[in-house]
Amino acid sequence: MIDIRDLRADPDRARASQTARGEDPGAVDAALAADERHRSALAAFESARAEQKSFGKQVAQAKGEEKQALVARAQELSARVKQLQAEADEAATERATQMRRIGNLIIDGVPAGGEDDFVVLEEVGAPRDFSAEGFEPRDHLELGEALRAIDTARGAKVSGARFYFLLGIGARLEHALMGLAQQITQEEGFVPVVPPTLVRPATMDGAGFLDAHADEVYRLEADDLYLTGTSEVALAGLHADEIVDLSDGPLRYAATSTCYRREAGSYGKDTRGIFRVHQFTKTEMFVHCRPEDAVAEHANLLRIERRILDALELPYRVIDVAAGDLGGAAARKYDCEAWIPTQGRYRELTSTSNCTTFQARRLAIRERDPQGGGTRTVATLNGTALTSTRPIIALLENHQQADGSVHVPEALRPFLSGMESLTPAGD
Repeated sequence: MIDIRDLRADPDRARASQTARGEDPGAVDAALAADERHRSALAAFESARAEQKSFGKQVAQAKGEEKQALVARAQELSARVKQLQAEADEAATERATQMRRIGNLIIDGVPAGGEDDFVVLEEVGAPRDFSAEGFEPRDHLELGEALRAIDTARGAKVSGARFYFLLGIGARLEHALMGLAQQITQEEGFVPVVPPTLVRPATMDGAGFLDAHADEVYRLEADDLYLTGTSEVALAGLHADEIVDLSDGPLRYAATSTCYRREAGSYGKDTRGIFRVHQFTKTEMFVHCRPEDAVAEHANLLRIERRILDALELPYRVIDVAAGDLGGAAARKYDCEAWIPTQGRYRELTSTSNCTTFQARRLAIRERDPQGGGTRTVATLNGTALTSTRPIIALLENHQQADGSVHVPEALRPFLSGMESLTPAGD
């Protein structure tokens, strides 16, 4: 959540942020009112507690009937202190509830509006003109089935809608993509991680995934655990309740894991193929850094994402995501969207978010203040290196040839035994 001190100091900024997100700016006033009630209740409790301590000394020194009278009064004070403490605790809970209605404060320059109000920052590469090449492009599922790489029918038979099998070269493509992502992130100085994919509610909540998007998360009720939709969750919780050492620079991690998403609310969207699925593999980058370094780290994550997409020889664009399409924890987000020929549009492949101190405050991740005077909350950022399914879609469709084969980008060949093209089964 945001810092209550920031809210007190500049509530208009928070109201403007809420408005840009399309959320209720009245949440700011409700949080401030709850904060005032908490502060008042806490002051009353602390005053009564101080009186109780002082009175306790008098009781200890008194004797006889005087002591009996003082003991009775002490009992009344004790009951009063307990009541005031309960009221202060209740007020603190209410304040936390109201604070959670406020998303992270957006960074200046983030476009206002919703999903369609993004700003295109750059387009890289040009989509192929298949008509000039003399053939109609096939979609990824048709190509994948011809390569015996993708089987959605049997995936649905085994697990239901939005599940699939990657077979043969399809499975090898996933391994190759993750291998490339792991290689590049290690070259960039990220520590490789194999994270847990089941986390406790406190971790899921701390990362900000139980607010507006709770219906997209799988929960195992018998164990009170959640399946993660991204390694971001586990990596955010990695240093929870710790004081980290950032004196040598940011802590950078890259984790590969299986991810699970319920895709609630997506009924009827992207039902063909493997674009929107319940299970996929992803290599995710995550950074813990000083707040003043967060903007630079965000730019670095975007640079790495672009390096990977350039290696895959894909046409793509970079967009500055509008405030209303940000997750609650993100203060700014950049997406890289690859061109999908058979859809005639760009679709998201990677995403990187600057969450400033929002997640770390919930998870109590701090550092020693370099200026002295105790500790302070760190900043966290995340970025997709690669997922398994959507890049396969982009690769198959953009690199297909008229004979049904698929060109393999040079960067992937070392992970595919030097293979330069994929050919349909039987060729």
